[in-house]
Amino acid sequence: MSLLKSESIDTEQNADKEESVYVDGLGNVPRNIYMHVKSDPLGDLPRYSLHIVIQHFFIFVSFIFLAVTGLSLHFSDVWWAPHIMSIFGGPDNARVVHRIAAAAMIAAAVYHLLTLITGSLRKILRKEFSISRTQFPMLKDIKDLVQDIQYFLGIRRFRPKMGKFMYKQKMHYLALLWGTFVMITAGSTLLYPELMAKVWPDPAFFQDLARLMHADEAIMAMIVIVFWHWTNVHLVPGRFPLQWTFLTGKITREHQIEEHFMEYLHNLQEIPEEKEYLRQVLKEYFGNDEYGGSKDDK
Repeated sequence: MSLLKSESIDTEQNADKEESVYVDGLGNVPRNIYMHVKSDPLGDLPRYSLHIVIQHFFIFVSFIFLAVTGLSLHFSDVWWAPHIMSIFGGPDNARVVHRIAAAAMIAAAVYHLLTLITGSLRKILRKEFSISRTQFPMLKDIKDLVQDIQYFLGIRRFRPKMGKFMYKQKMHYLALLWGTFVMITAGSTLLYPELMAKVWPDPAFFQDLARLMHADEAIMAMIVIVFWHWTNVHLVPGRFPLQWTFLTGKITREHQIEEHFMEYLHNLQEIPEEKEYLRQVLKEYFGNDEYGGSKDDK
């Protein structure tokens, strides 16, 4: 029997009136159940594999070195740039560090692509693959965005039931893919002008374009990372001062239920201990027949 009463039913239909969701073996689960569960700040439920954690670490570290060395080299005539470059022993050493960090980021990107391909193929062969649990953009994301705005404006009572990756994370992921492509392409054009001249139809034009895009994309990336990514991931209420998922690969129970409700339903199906835990929570706070018991129990 499936986890949901009927997975074919549109899970967002009448969501504003829907105060609970029926889960097989548990009964009706209130939408605000996240207010009553206990969460470990280090995480309760699996979110990222060890591969993703390692990739994030290398991308994070390489990005810091790329930003520090790249911006100080680009704005070398500004008063603060020489002080930054002196940390690395001067501009020549800063260039070397910049290229090493670039190689590390490219390696992490290739590692990530291999992880996606092999992991997806493995799940397809096991008949476990579900596109709704990936970063692939879907029409539902637009609907979730509209309904989330309505929730924050007080028009809706509940947030939309979002999957493992919500619309904000998919937007950021696509921005990361595009930014990585631009930085690698532009950086390669600047580093290997003679080689890339054989690739581009107008070498002089693309050299100028690469110089412009490499710097502008780097500044945009810093703005996005600092004012969007870090704010949304670490500084929002409930996660401040740090969300540990990037190190532990786990997400807190409260966060999962509130922002990734559909993924939590999968957790209940795949992790018997979590289903039993929620059963006890439902009985403790709602101890009646409507919550915490399946129809088979009645």
